[in-house]
Amino acid sequence: MNIVCIGGGPAGLYFGLLMKLRHPAHEVTVVERNRPYDTFGWGVVFSDATMENMRQWDPVTAAEIQQAFNHWDDIELHFKGAVIRSGGHGFVGIGRKKLLNILQARCEALGVKLVFETDVQSDADFPDADLIIASDGIHSRIRSRYEAVFKPDIVVRPNRYIWLGTHKRYDAFTFLFEKTEHGWFAAHIYKFDENTSTFIVECPEAVWQAHRLDEVDPEASIAFCERLFARNLQGERLMSNARHLRGSAWLNFQRVRCAQWSHFNGRAHVVLMGDAVHTAHFAIGSGTKLAIEDAIELTRAFDALGHTREHIPAVLERYQAARSVEVLKLQNAAWNAMSWFEVCGQRYLDRFEPPQLMYSLLTRSQRISHENLRLRDRAWLEGYEAWFARRERPVLPMLTPYTLRGCTLKNRIVVSPMAQYRAADGVVGDWHLMHLGARAAGGAGLVMVEMTSPVPEGRITPGCPGLWNDAQQAAFARIVDFVHRHSSARIGLQLGHSGPKGSTRLGWEGTDEPLPNAQGDPAAPPNWPLVSASALAYGAQNQTPQALDREGMRALTAAFVRATERAAAAGFDWLELHCAHGYLLSAFLCPLTNRREDAYGGSLENRCRFPLEVFAAMRAVWPAERPMSVRISAHDWAPGGNTDDDAVLIAALFKAAGCDLIDVSSGQTTREARPVYGRMYQTPFADRIRNEVDIATMAVGAITEADHANSIIAAGRADLCAIARPHLADAAWTLHQAAALNSPDVDWPLPYRSGRDQLYRELARKNAATPA
Repeated sequence: MNIVCIGGGPAGLYFGLLMKLRHPAHEVTVVERNRPYDTFGWGVVFSDATMENMRQWDPVTAAEIQQAFNHWDDIELHFKGAVIRSGGHGFVGIGRKKLLNILQARCEALGVKLVFETDVQSDADFPDADLIIASDGIHSRIRSRYEAVFKPDIVVRPNRYIWLGTHKRYDAFTFLFEKTEHGWFAAHIYKFDENTSTFIVECPEAVWQAHRLDEVDPEASIAFCERLFARNLQGERLMSNARHLRGSAWLNFQRVRCAQWSHFNGRAHVVLMGDAVHTAHFAIGSGTKLAIEDAIELTRAFDALGHTREHIPAVLERYQAARSVEVLKLQNAAWNAMSWFEVCGQRYLDRFEPPQLMYSLLTRSQRISHENLRLRDRAWLEGYEAWFARRERPVLPMLTPYTLRGCTLKNRIVVSPMAQYRAADGVVGDWHLMHLGARAAGGAGLVMVEMTSPVPEGRITPGCPGLWNDAQQAAFARIVDFVHRHSSARIGLQLGHSGPKGSTRLGWEGTDEPLPNAQGDPAAPPNWPLVSASALAYGAQNQTPQALDREGMRALTAAFVRATERAAAAGFDWLELHCAHGYLLSAFLCPLTNRREDAYGGSLENRCRFPLEVFAAMRAVWPAERPMSVRISAHDWAPGGNTDDDAVLIAALFKAAGCDLIDVSSGQTTREARPVYGRMYQTPFADRIRNEVDIATMAVGAITEADHANSIIAAGRADLCAIARPHLADAAWTLHQAAALNSPDVDWPLPYRSGRDQLYRELARKNAATPA
């Protein structure tokens, strides 16, 4: 084949040499616009895993790189006068120029033709090529030429950064944070040769403008950064080699993602590679890793299917299918890491002490979890666990106590309120006693009763509980007394009204589906009339509710107050108001379901008015020493709905009304919602509300392991973790998760302790027999 690589960066050079190495008959040309052995930029970083991959594909190149690279295991944080170091992270740093020189020399040795100082305008310049690799960077002309085919999704991020270098040598991947009168600056630093380190300075756009860095030339920006980080630089200078840049030299990162990676131009197959097809933020240091592994994967596909022109379409299809998944994983991690630096000044830097900032920094991508940190650096993590617990010895973060008002939870694990559909006329019975009692004995700090209505018409289904009469109160008091007598857990009640989602079937008969009576089945339980913020049905098959008038609001507020008084009399330790998931109060908050034109509709403040009135009335009669939380949908996941920006304002309004904690869920407000699911997918909303509004939060949603909970709590992303479905599968989830991690800091019921001892012995033997 005749192969042309447009762009002489790591992607084009490495692919060229791999193809020539494996099939010398190929005619391979790499065309680069710069001069021979010239490049811009300072150092590049990739992981130990990428280095091992390179050893397998070309040991000669890998050996030369290994001789030239700087390897380090440590990450070091300088923050608020503290210096904290953690090891075991495994990075490789090498000068970009040195890396390209090695790849260029290897290409020449193998017979790859290198063409320099040629600025390619179009793939049409190579009419004889069979395969054209467009590795021409983030501003790829080839990608732009076929934009309709490649469908690039390019997002420009808000932070500004400048890529500098220094002759000060750092022996760890180092992060500096310095505060000015206008805000915070961060520096990302790593050594890439014996004499030079990369020094990237980053800050929010508003801070950059406030310092008028948009008005100065590169020399003035460098002088500013030298003054800003003078304490750390200790007299060393900062340098720039970005001669190609004009103006301020401060850039905005662009995240590139393409729907299609290849195109047949009528004569040759054109395929994007490296930054031309995808980018990963420097906060995770993986741009070079992506480029190298692109080259490896495309070569692998040719090896598997055949090194001929006829095989190219199948090869390119296989290449995109294999790489797109891996790239997406890394881009998501890079997005999380990038986002952390974009918001850390607003959320964490003023709020966190140095040890917690270090933990948050290390876990920012969500690829490194609590137990992964233990594998990397046990001593550092155990020191942090002791610091977090304020004890002399380490304690798992999820097992540390937590106090709100006069209520202390023994740990941070909450059994989510989960509908059981076993109440009769709103009265809970033996099933609820078993369900809640077993989970209270199972180690959780707080068990929550499912959403309970203050009026019969506010139930979701005929099997849902209520709290409007003495029988219901007495039944709840029985369960509360059981939990208090037979466990060290606390128990809470979630009060709510179903609104437009009421009068539906039991969960296993069809969630949110109307009762059969609505379809004319006379034997089915009777439907009841619904109310909502506006006369909008939850779905085409659901009843159309009546828009609640002012008199109806006053009546429901009074009902919530009476139910609150009954909850207090029943002895509940905690009370939560349900304002999420499309139920009545959520329907007022959401602009998609609130179309009112009175004082309770329109602006966000107006939409919050009725939920806040209900909350304030409840708080006034709920005992002052007992906490009250509010569950909200922090994102509607639907066009025109609330977003996390709105959730911040909603949380602030509830905080001002006396709310102690926001239970942060999302979605379910409309059938049009399209959530983006994933591990801990709602936790970023809890993180933002906690650290921007300065209110305690509870994280919920796809939190399934102790590792998840420990990471969330330790990083300060939430104060409590609510575990739902795992508690349905395992009533003793907390006890079993703590045992798996060999933690003694969990309270087993006395009758179960012989079982505990046997479980710990068995797990210890299993762990001893398992290789690290």
